Amino acid sequence: MTESSVEVCMAGSSVSKHSQMGAIPYEGGVTFRVWAPNAERVFVSGDFNNWSKRAHPLAPQRNGHWSTNVPKAKAGDGYKFVILNGQQELVRMDPYAKETICSTCSCLVHDPAFDWGTDAFERPELNKMVIYEMHIGTFNFKGGHKPGNFNTAIEKLAHLKELGVNAIEVMPAMEFEGSFSWGYNPALMFAIESDYGGPRAFKEFVKAAHSDGIAVIFDVVYNHLGPGDLDLWQFDGWQENDKGGIYFYNDWRAQTPWGDTRPDYGREQVRQYIRDNAFMWLQEFRVDGLRWDATAFVRNVQGNNDDPEHDIAEGWSLMQWVNDQIKAKLPGRVTIAEDIRDNSSITGKTGEGGAGFDAQWDSIFVHNIREAIAAPEDRFVNMEAIGDAILHRCGDDVFQRVIYTESHDEVANGKSRVPEEVSSGNAATWIAKKLSTLGAALVFTSPGVPMIFQGQEFLEDDWFHDKDPIDWSKKERFAGIVRLYKDLIGVRRNIRGNTAGLCGRQTNLHRLDIEGKVIAFHRYERDEPADSVIVVVNMKNEPRRGCRIGFPRNGLWRLRFNSDSRLYDGDFGDFPTADVIAKDGEVDGMPSSGEVDVGPYSVVVFSEDKQKQ
Repeated sequence: MTESSVEVCMAGSSVSKHSQMGAIPYEGGVTFRVWAPNAERVFVSGDFNNWSKRAHPLAPQRNGHWSTNVPKAKAGDGYKFVILNGQQELVRMDPYAKETICSTCSCLVHDPAFDWGTDAFERPELNKMVIYEMHIGTFNFKGGHKPGNFNTAIEKLAHLKELGVNAIEVMPAMEFEGSFSWGYNPALMFAIESDYGGPRAFKEFVKAAHSDGIAVIFDVVYNHLGPGDLDLWQFDGWQENDKGGIYFYNDWRAQTPWGDTRPDYGREQVRQYIRDNAFMWLQEFRVDGLRWDATAFVRNVQGNNDDPEHDIAEGWSLMQWVNDQIKAKLPGRVTIAEDIRDNSSITGKTGEGGAGFDAQWDSIFVHNIREAIAAPEDRFVNMEAIGDAILHRCGDDVFQRVIYTESHDEVANGKSRVPEEVSSGNAATWIAKKLSTLGAALVFTSPGVPMIFQGQEFLEDDWFHDKDPIDWSKKERFAGIVRLYKDLIGVRRNIRGNTAGLCGRQTNLHRLDIEGKVIAFHRYERDEPADSVIVVVNMKNEPRRGCRIGFPRNGLWRLRFNSDSRLYDGDFGDFPTADVIAKDGEVDGMPSSGEVDVGPYSVVVFSEDKQKQ
């Protein structure tokens, strides 16, 4: 189409003056705009014209866009685009659709109006954040042919508030094929899964979470799309090499582990599509951050480090651009990468060549800790690997990493929940409870942003899949374990005002006893009495009595947490760990020392008494 004819209207069509993509309601009608650079004609068909395929043509615009105003259309109307390309007549879902009946049924004109009330939520800083990973379909699934939804999830927010969680990471809830899914197969990136309740239900969820003091981090999938129910595939009829057409790479770069559906990060309109999607969640839905799935496959075809032959330079620049845009226009929002390749450049500053994420999931921590707590015998526990996990960094700041022992990936596809991995077939045994809570204690006391997976707080034991609901009866059955997690979150967030060191950026691992299986480390910000915490870990199935541990100062160090307390489980030994009086005498390179008693497979936490002794 020539430049002079671009703005010329076809019979019955007129170029819309509204600039947004998709279906945008205005007073008296709806604007429809779509990108289809290879189309010869484009129409919109819907409830407003009895689903006529020719009644409402769109007018061509520059850069392959088409638009029109439909005065009779209104919010709630169903619609699709009809694209003509040669002999092809393609009936397509709107790539920018914000609401659908289902992933292949029809799009709905979405009314973005929503009463947010007095919501002015500000997310917690990373050094005080505790994340709860949630899958909407199984979190509060009540049975039947439909998964759980945002409304059923709201019913359980009080539990998370009581637990002390202050951030939820919602696994992908973009419209996907069918009713049940993990969510990592988005068919329509801008639409909330209809079986989860659609866009309004998600806004209600965010509003409810904010009212309970809980941030919402939304999981987005930009490394691939679909591959099921994917109307973006050969969207306007054009393709090369039998690949995906305008939204996708059409060469070797299309290949991903999930199909040949990697977006074309070098194409201006696709980059804008991803950027617009990120900003929609942050602005219209008021989420507090985004977690990007599998960023290794955005930056490299094989998902590798140090592999220039397969690097995707425009994928890297896309991540930099979107992160820079978010920091400039929406300060306070957080972006987290699931890269899982121990690549510190992911959280590096964009001005220094980094991708600009605020944090990334730490694979070193989870693999080292899970291997240790699942060791068949104590003698096989690799203490140095535990030390490496505690001290590992993903960037300049210790809070640029998210640490965990359970996530959707770590408890699925042949991998078990930690209690089940420790004691196969009986996750309620003493050793399963002890070692799983020891792992949790390391998550909440090590430097990093702690994260737990739904149900972890009451020993959920089955491997995760999208039709396996959380067993909420375990909340009462294992009420003591729930209390343990609550107390751990309390010390981690310094809720009682006496464990500020766990929010600090400094860590001194001063005891690493390979034979005795004891670790001790000092957490602090300024190494002052108000913010010093000592953590002692016993990785052996026998108690340690009179273990002399280094302390930074003389004086009374109060016991703030003991994972062996019988308050948490009747089978626990309630080993009599007591407060410690540290005295002069260098141990572990520390100027003072004191005797610590700690139970089998247990973690104890001490901090200085604020009162002068």
